[in-house]
Amino acid sequence: MNFAVYAANNTAAANSHSMGLISKTVSLEVCDKVTASSFCRRRLPVLMTRSKMAPSLKDATKFVEQGHVRIGPNVVMDPAFLVTKNMEDFVTWVDRSAIKKHIANYNEEMDDFDFI
Repeated sequence: MNFAVYAANNTAAANSHSMGLISKTVSLEVCDKVTASSFCRRRLPVLMTRSKMAPSLKDATKFVEQGHVRIGPNVVMDPAFLVTKNMEDFVTWVDRSAIKKHIANYNEEMDDFDFI
């Protein structure tokens, strides 16, 4: 196996791993098992449901479409947005979101200054 083929195989496996499609970057054979459902599991509403930010996929999709969710500083309004492993930790509510206000009120962490 020449170096170019080896480098291409490692790059494809590493990219699939960083997107969260495969669990380990062992070899290119693992990339063969990536299916359409692997991509669907990386969509924003699915991750919101899995992390208990929303009770159902339908509600999570509605929250995203209405602009209640951000990833880092960017508001995401596309429910088909694919979330990589690196971005998973930055999924949160928009600062002025009514959902965030309701959660803070329920947890008795309400600070009126944050919601002015």
